[in-house]
Amino acid sequence: MPRLDIAERAGVGVDGRPRPTEDRVVVTADTAVVLDGATELRDGLQSGGWYSHRLARRLDALLRAEPERDLTDTLAAAIASTAAEYGLTPRHSPSSTVAMLRWSARHVDALVLADSPVVAFTATGPEVLVDDRLDRLRVAGALHDRAAVDRLRNSDGGFWVAEAVPDAARHALRRRWPRAEVGAAVLASDGVSIGVDTYRLLDWDAVLRLARRRGADAVLDVVREAEAADADARRWPRSKQHDDQALVLIDFEADEP
Repeated sequence: MPRLDIAERAGVGVDGRPRPTEDRVVVTADTAVVLDGATELRDGLQSGGWYSHRLARRLDALLRAEPERDLTDTLAAAIASTAAEYGLTPRHSPSSTVAMLRWSARHVDALVLADSPVVAFTATGPEVLVDDRLDRLRVAGALHDRAAVDRLRNSDGGFWVAEAVPDAARHALRRRWPRAEVGAAVLASDGVSIGVDTYRLLDWDAVLRLARRRGADAVLDVVREAEAADADARRWPRSKQHDDQALVLIDFEADEP
């Protein structure tokens, strides 16, 4: 078994007040999952955290019941059953990102849907599996109002996310590596990956070194300390001073019996 190190920390809401984290972590004997419930601003809907909690619970059950089932099929089934149980309807439901990693004696398989990345550390360097479709739409100015976001959610030419459309799982990005080539991997919500992609505080190699040396929590500390020093969000404009954070390190070079 690889060594796993998990760090989680709640952020604040858009009003600046503390509230429970909307990230979720699921770990089974051979699979790790990170979910990041999207901040929900539409009236009459449950929060992204409400949804990610329920989707995580369903994924956990399916991964344990059918551990060899394809990750895409497992995610599609979890989305479908969650939507059916709670009467969720497409484009009028809370949503969540998904990052999944499964390992066996032969392979390491990754799946990402929306902006929670998986990073595999190989002899040639970190290989990042990231879904940037939402970011590309944002940069292009396509997400100019709530109606545009709703129209582009889970649609061709838009972006895909776990919500009430099981077919979204078929649009997830996938990657496979030989197990022998992967020394470690991390899954992260964007409250952590922002420290690499936007703040440039660390690169992914530095994330791995720090997590191995001082624990996964130390990576979260680096991001939080930088955000605390930018309390007025001038250096890094953002809607919340601190986002929720979730980080899972799977260290294959530190196998445990």
